[in-house]
Amino acid sequence: MNDGRDRTLVILCVFCVAVIGIAGIWLAFPNGERQDRDVLFQVSTIGALMEGNYRGVVPFGEIRKHGDFGIGTFDSLDGEMIAVNGEYFQVTADGAVLPVPDGALTPFATVTFFEPDFTFFLSRADNFSDFSRQVERSLPSKDQIYAVRIPGKFPYVRARSVPRQEEPYPRLVDAARNQSVFILEGTRGTMAGLWFPEAFDGLNVPGFHIHYISDDRKAGGHVLDFSLENATIEIDATPRFLVTLTPAGGNATGLSGPNSTELAGVEQGG
Repeated sequence: MNDGRDRTLVILCVFCVAVIGIAGIWLAFPNGERQDRDVLFQVSTIGALMEGNYRGVVPFGEIRKHGDFGIGTFDSLDGEMIAVNGEYFQVTADGAVLPVPDGALTPFATVTFFEPDFTFFLSRADNFSDFSRQVERSLPSKDQIYAVRIPGKFPYVRARSVPRQEEPYPRLVDAARNQSVFILEGTRGTMAGLWFPEAFDGLNVPGFHIHYISDDRKAGGHVLDFSLENATIEIDATPRFLVTLTPAGGNATGLSGPNSTELAGVEQGG
């Protein structure tokens, strides 16, 4: 009799623990969807963008579900996107900084939930190349994707934005020839960027791809060059990478990889 009563108590305890666990999961994720905060979510590929696939296909209302931090562009290549601390902004070719509505569309964006895994101090970087060399020496692995955030005061930032394109869309190397370039001196703001290994060529930009937004939300763009002093570099390692490919026509996926010389020109403004 005692053995039967003990078994009944054990079953009841296990049942109660299971119910409590399920209730806890439901409270944390009431819609039944677990939010994986260590995923880098991307719409399309840099190869597809290089080939002129600028038609927006995913609304930013959906993009926001996948991250509070990231970079990208807009339908018809209409400016540069930067997201920091859950705020999404559009930097247009005339230099305006605008909040991004949920209904705006993107042909290419990469976002994550930024939670730094480590930080380090950088006393000085004279230019983008100097910054890249110093930071890459501090990365624990060259086979990992990283999101990078740098808040601070920047002596010099050279940024750009590309004007809205009309169909039939030109290739990105041609569209970038009409870019607007902004020289920003002594501004305070945030650099938001990504670092990809060479193995991801065609999916995203190998090395650093960085956008900038000033704290007063009056300036920013895709970073062509910059200098910094006494900055804390925040690094978020992202072990999982999710890409949604879009049927945009032409080289729809870009998985064959863009021309490296053209990509360098587009990224660095050469």
